[in-house]
Amino acid sequence: MCCSVGFARSLGLALLPLALCCIVANLLLLFPMGETTYLKQDRLASFIWYFGGLGGGGLMMLVPAVVFISMGKCSFCWNESLMMCGSVLAAVIGLVGSSYCLVISGFTLVQGPQCFTAFGWSYPFAEQGGRYLLQPETWSRCLQPVNIVEWNVTLLCVLMGLAVMEFIICLMQLGSGLVNAVCRPFCYKQEYSLNA
Repeated sequence: MCCSVGFARSLGLALLPLALCCIVANLLLLFPMGETTYLKQDRLASFIWYFGGLGGGGLMMLVPAVVFISMGKCSFCWNESLMMCGSVLAAVIGLVGSSYCLVISGFTLVQGPQCFTAFGWSYPFAEQGGRYLLQPETWSRCLQPVNIVEWNVTLLCVLMGLAVMEFIICLMQLGSGLVNAVCRPFCYKQEYSLNA
């Protein structure tokens, strides 16, 4: 059990900086180029308001991170299998949070930014289904905020990468926790019968 607890703690320690980076990346999306003007005028992409990085990849990810780190330090846990079941539940919460971050970031990336073009404020890339990502020469359609396409693409790709890493970490703990919660009692019974 010590190995699986140590493994869970290391995964929890890995989740903390990933969650913090998701929160920061999502907050940066709210302030294109560090300006508050576009936030005040509600000129941000609509999916940014779903807070995929802040809520899913950030705050929801703190639940499994804290549970994984605190494993083995629980004085009121009834047994080790129950503790592992708790880590499985926390891992599922983490999987949901990272999936939410990944999906919302993907939708935002496909939709493209809301920006001021020659025809006014619009989503000039919304009808392209993400093809604009492979055509950087079209990004100059967005006149304001300056470099908004690069800003959004960079931050959304960072969020997607972080969400994938969080998903993998939670999936690893889900597997480890399930194996330990289900198989551990049987292993102990077998040990006792062999020693008797």
